Amino acid sequence: MPVSRTLILSVLLGALCGAPLMAEAPRRVVSMNLCTDQLAMLLAAPGQLLSVSSLASDPRSSAMVEAAKAYPLNQGLAEEIYLMQPDLVLAGSFTSRATVAMLQRLGVRVELFDPTYGLDQIPGQIRRMGAVLGREDAAQAMIDGYEADLAAFQDQVARSPRAAIYAANGYTEGDRSLSGQILIAAGFANVAQEAGYADGGFMPLEQLVMLAPEAVITSRPYPGNSRAEEVMLHPALLATQDDLAHGTFSDRDWVCGTPFVLRAVAEMAELRRRLTTEGTR
Repeated sequence: MPVSRTLILSVLLGALCGAPLMAEAPRRVVSMNLCTDQLAMLLAAPGQLLSVSSLASDPRSSAMVEAAKAYPLNQGLAEEIYLMQPDLVLAGSFTSRATVAMLQRLGVRVELFDPTYGLDQIPGQIRRMGAVLGREDAAQAMIDGYEADLAAFQDQVARSPRAAIYAANGYTEGDRSLSGQILIAAGFANVAQEAGYADGGFMPLEQLVMLAPEAVITSRPYPGNSRAEEVMLHPALLATQDDLAHGTFSDRDWVCGTPFVLRAVAEMAELRRRLTTEGTR
């Protein structure tokens, strides 16, 4: 028996009534975390982002200092953020729990983003930010560019020099970290991995010297004197290195899961090329 037109229309209307409406993109967005700051500045529509955290203006920590000048800065306080009347707040999973909880009690929507521990997690972070901002197309375009640029580093390397990341207090990063994966993408073998620091940890200076890496990559010291950073300039460590085999990194390109990590990969790839070229002379 043929189905009547009336029945078809009734079914379609019922489906439409029962289906959830597409959420409207937020119009007043505030970010209170360094990494969400940068993803939001990269993806937000004009006028959509109201404020970013004060860390976004720190040239050591932020890869987007110039872009951050266009936004009022916040200190991550619930009172100041609530008075901005946001319809969406972006925060990190380690952002002040008290601030997040207070905003949620006040009825403010808060989206929490976890830290990024691998290069393969970055597309997911971009995609999620695009979704919460209603900027899916812009996010996909960014993902396509990131994946194409990352793939360009995956050329065959004749040799993978052994390297170590060594920061304040002797902290090192293993392969299960964003920094460790930057080393791998650049063509290095990470000595932290062979020493049992897959997730990172505090490596004694004596152990690092005994491992004899071909390159040691340290963070740039903060201005002034810091006892925590003295280990990076210890004579025993410097005696094993020369200018060719010593690299420094700036936190701003290493700490957040954004396309800016590709600048860190490029910098380390250049160090690897210098080492391997020198070794063949």
